[in-house]
Amino acid sequence: MSLCDQSLPYVRAISPYQPGKPITQLSRELGIPVERIVKLASNENPLGMSPKAKTALEAAVSTLERYPDDFELKTAVAAHIGFGRESIVLGNGSNDLLDIAARVFLAPGRSSVFSQHAFAVYPLASLSVGAELIAVPARDFGHDLTAMRAAVRSDTRLVWIANPNNPTGTFLTYPQIEAFLRALPTDVVVVLDEAYNDYLPPDVNGDSKDWLGEFPNLVITRTFSKIYGLAGLRVGYAVTSPGIADLMNRVRQPFNCNNLALAAASAALGDHEFVARSQRMNRAGMEQLVDGFRRLDFDFIPSYGNFVTFRAGDAAAVNDKLLRQGVIVRPIAGYGMPEWLRVTIGVETENRRFLQALETARG
Repeated sequence: MSLCDQSLPYVRAISPYQPGKPITQLSRELGIPVERIVKLASNENPLGMSPKAKTALEAAVSTLERYPDDFELKTAVAAHIGFGRESIVLGNGSNDLLDIAARVFLAPGRSSVFSQHAFAVYPLASLSVGAELIAVPARDFGHDLTAMRAAVRSDTRLVWIANPNNPTGTFLTYPQIEAFLRALPTDVVVVLDEAYNDYLPPDVNGDSKDWLGEFPNLVITRTFSKIYGLAGLRVGYAVTSPGIADLMNRVRQPFNCNNLALAAASAALGDHEFVARSQRMNRAGMEQLVDGFRRLDFDFIPSYGNFVTFRAGDAAAVNDKLLRQGVIVRPIAGYGMPEWLRVTIGVETENRRFLQALETARG
């Protein structure tokens, strides 16, 4: 028996997470100059990071000999959401928080429920602690909450919900989620992943944190990687009941957010002008891409995030043709959607470049 064979079998069964292809990797593979490559694969903010965050980050460089102090960011998040610091957990990106929730509530002999076509980290986090994963068929590419409630068993301890969902961009209304919470046993934790919440249009955007007083089994996770443009710094937060927050903080790695991430996130949270500008750009870009898909006769899934998923037919071949033109999008065959590709909304010139390349790739 090899050394690796002695590892836990449920760890060996995990399929590793596949990130979007980096610009530098494509440049190495095809010899395309970096400056000629457009990356629209990882739902990053094409405007970059918040200017206030950049200023704070530069100032924080002088503190790197010290261990991090997360007091300022926890205080800023508490003020932002209107809850006490005792309800907040910080993470090395919101992915870290998903993993922490799984470590607190899941184990061999327990199960978690998630939707088909939902974020790949949910099965990774569940399987990494030996829990059984219950995958519920999607409805119109999104969560079927009725079927998910029916799938909950006596050994289920956690339900994953992404809203808006990645990679399909679908959205559950707040009354739908509230009804689901009311119907669920109180000993089952719901992790509501709101990584793309900041992109919701005002007419559908509610305030999920208002449920925390009534549903102490709710954990809401958010990230600074998307609209705030801090993906490379890896920082996010969860807000939940003080009891769950205490448990999550017990297993959270010490200093899981570094000094640069803490400083940048604290400043970004107050940069309302940058957030508004990012939202305006996203709405304009969404319209540009949707118009392009209609003109080119590509089916697409209406999205509430900063990306659009479209049917490409032979998606692998289309993706290869896009790459050879220096355009990176995201294949999602691993999400059970082999005919589809996901494209991040970029600035106007990036969106135009993508649509031109897509028209060529189709031919």
